[in-house]
Amino acid sequence: MNTPNATFDPAPFRARRARLFERMQAAGGGVAILATAPERVRNRDTHYPYRHDSYFYYLTGFREPEAVVVLVAGAAPKQILFCREKNEEREIWDGYRHGPEAARAAFGFDEAWTIGDLEKRLPDYLADQPLLWTGLGYDNDWDARVLGALNAVRDKARSGLTPPHSVRDLRAELDEMRLVKDASELATMRRAAQISAAAHCRAMRATVPGRFEYEIEAELLHAFRQAGSPYPAYPSIVASGANACVLHYVGNESRMEDGELLLIDAGCELDGYASDITRTFPVSGRFSGPQRALYELVLAAQAAAQGATRPGARWNEPHDAAVAVLAQGLLDLGLLRGSLDGVLENGDYRRFYMHRTGHWLGMDVHDAGEYKVGGEWRPLAEGMVLTIEPGCYVRPADDVPEAFWNIGIRIEDDAVVTAGGCELITADAPKTVADIEALMREARHG
Repeated sequence: MNTPNATFDPAPFRARRARLFERMQAAGGGVAILATAPERVRNRDTHYPYRHDSYFYYLTGFREPEAVVVLVAGAAPKQILFCREKNEEREIWDGYRHGPEAARAAFGFDEAWTIGDLEKRLPDYLADQPLLWTGLGYDNDWDARVLGALNAVRDKARSGLTPPHSVRDLRAELDEMRLVKDASELATMRRAAQISAAAHCRAMRATVPGRFEYEIEAELLHAFRQAGSPYPAYPSIVASGANACVLHYVGNESRMEDGELLLIDAGCELDGYASDITRTFPVSGRFSGPQRALYELVLAAQAAAQGATRPGARWNEPHDAAVAVLAQGLLDLGLLRGSLDGVLENGDYRRFYMHRTGHWLGMDVHDAGEYKVGGEWRPLAEGMVLTIEPGCYVRPADDVPEAFWNIGIRIEDDAVVTAGGCELITADAPKTVADIEALMREARHG
């Protein structure tokens, strides 16, 4: 945030801090300390574009670097922000800084201090607290600062002060909170999904044989930025022909040829939240027979997974539903041999479908949260957000009909678990054969 945001609402962030206080109190109280991400040097005196730490932003809404939040639980909970001081000279070079006083008022904190005060004040917040909640092991410099503050309290033991007797993983606690999205998060994610869906439509319209993958990537980036997204949520995959069989292909350098499919896996980030869409379509505007057969199979697998995505269902159920459809279809097309039970049991289908059918989605494209609890797949709950993304990838091989060689297909949507099932918030990006071909035909012929 380089300028003051008059529309910023601190209420959702204060509500999250209040929920965290409740969880901390239930576990014994204590003090939570969390730093945002450091700035990273790209080369010499040039930095990478700054991106806040997701956990920090989840609790604060504050996007400036060099910031720490301290949350003291107890009968009189206290919320404290440490941030950069106001500095007119640095603002001339780098842009607006809130400074402690403006940040305290804008972001709903009880106290705010300059980041230079952290070492001096942190031992006071830690003294006589039963538990320290923080994230250790992620950044050596941060670990050293926290341990230095702990040792400063220990050095005052003769004066009657005691340090926290144990350390809890704050990020693990926040993982559980982040799994279920609140209303403000869902609103932001729906808007991000709309922007990304429109970008995929733009990419379909712009695709013709002879263009390069990076030209289509540029269309996506243009659509993201024009709609208000600062950057993609992850490096865009624009993979034509055989490149689509490379799951994490990001070269985006090949010329697209007539007769190939183009797989695009791309989504924007908006106000700290990711979207994630994959669409696969013919460069020429029309699917060939083998392409259509495999595409319809993947689409049916996605529909099966969508139908299994509902409150109370286990995390693995959508994946299992998609796999069953894919395996049967691969048998029907002659790409697999044997019985359905046999290929499911021995995993032969993994030759053509080697990834899972989804992942959590939120502030991070592969968002926080465990998939198993106590050794069992986690049940889905209303307000969770996940992707549904089956695929099929056929590389050349002697035992594979040549008509299917180098066909890579993935269809991915973002799903919000609702009371009655799930809502695909990325549905504005066409995915039926008829809708894709109609959009591309209209783009070519008007």
